[in-house]
Amino acid sequence: MRKNILLVVVVFLSAQTLSLLLSSCAQIGAPTGGPRDTLAPLLLKAIPDSHPTKFTGNKITLTFNEYIELQDLQTNLLVSPAPKNNPIISSSLKTITIKLKDTLQPNTTYSIDFGNAIKDINEGNVLKNFSYVFSTGDYFDSLELKGKVVMAETGKTDSTLLVLLYRNAPDTAVSSRKPDYITRLRGDGSFVFKQLPADVFQMYVLKDGDGNKFYNAPTEVFGFLNQPLNTADQNANIELLAYAEQKQNNNPTPAPKKEKEKRIRYNQQLVNGKQDLLSPMEIVFNTPIKAINENTFLLTDTNHVAIKNYNITVDSSRRKLTLQNNWEPGMIYHFILNKDQLEDSSGLTLLKNDTLRFATKTKAEYGALKLTFNNLRIEEHPVLCFMDGNTIKSQYALTGAEWQKNSMLPGDYEIRILYDLNNNGIWDPGNYKTKKQPERTLLIQEKITVKADWDNERTIDLP
Repeated sequence: MRKNILLVVVVFLSAQTLSLLLSSCAQIGAPTGGPRDTLAPLLLKAIPDSHPTKFTGNKITLTFNEYIELQDLQTNLLVSPAPKNNPIISSSLKTITIKLKDTLQPNTTYSIDFGNAIKDINEGNVLKNFSYVFSTGDYFDSLELKGKVVMAETGKTDSTLLVLLYRNAPDTAVSSRKPDYITRLRGDGSFVFKQLPADVFQMYVLKDGDGNKFYNAPTEVFGFLNQPLNTADQNANIELLAYAEQKQNNNPTPAPKKEKEKRIRYNQQLVNGKQDLLSPMEIVFNTPIKAINENTFLLTDTNHVAIKNYNITVDSSRRKLTLQNNWEPGMIYHFILNKDQLEDSSGLTLLKNDTLRFATKTKAEYGALKLTFNNLRIEEHPVLCFMDGNTIKSQYALTGAEWQKNSMLPGDYEIRILYDLNNNGIWDPGNYKTKKQPERTLLIQEKITVKADWDNERTIDLP
């Protein structure tokens, strides 16, 4: 009897276990995906085959290993030599079709450069700098031109620029017709033309604002070489200086109208809450103010003793007031604005006399800086420029390889060396009509660090 009961229990437990197992097996779970696809599309087949010679057709078919699409084709596509009419390019599933619209030149090597236009559909992986090359002759042209483009005013690079080649062209060609060859800049400003024929070319650089590949506005970024290049003889790297002869006139959007003020408002410009010993004090008003005279203000020292021999100016907008004074370090100053003599252009005044109390920095809050330059070309009138973004905060003409200043605000400084050839204290652009190159600015790649109460020294090697 006991054996029978044990047998029933075992059978029951086995049935329950089997039921659970079957239930577990019957549950449907989401499949675990594999690793994310990070590979760019791969060309499997080209018709005609890649790099064909004696090309005579007008249609090219490219087949890839995955579904692809074209992005920003108009921006990315470059065809060299440049055709009168760009080919018609379309994509479908895994295939790109190219239909040529122009009659091809004999014995010429052509390159259809897609840039970064080809990407896969699923993950958006880009096939970078893909080109299809073919020749209508028995061989491929194989000469190269290499170089770099630098923005003359800043010393920086701009990878959106294009480099253009014109074969045996007059000076006006860059303003009247498409170039024969075009290439892009890399991120570091370098470029390379490949598979060029042996010939003579004029070289230009252009930031084409209107998309026609012509230089037709002095506000366009542009650059040129003074002499033509023979590809059969050229071995050294080429440098072009890009510039805009005139600045763009970017009119700011008018500020929205605000509720009408009842009194003059202003802001005092201080550095970390203290007045810089090396700079004038600035007060910026919300609205233009009327003519200023010395009696409108009073500057006193810590003991409320009036200070003389300071100077006040107002800028052309009549909104920024500048107070120039020989500041004493670590002192408390009082600047009093007289409500009866301060009025803006709409008749608003202060509600009462205002007293601005502020302290100046101490000498210990500044650092000394000494710079030594190797390969400095003194004969080209170098100017040391300390930058805030693209704005020159201060500049100093260099008369020797060493420069030093005993009081500088701590911080990281971007500096440039302007070779001021005409010695007028400012950067001058080029002029293509007179074949005048722009003045050159060297950007020091590493920032200069100044620490407070410290003698900071740095040696800089210039190219």
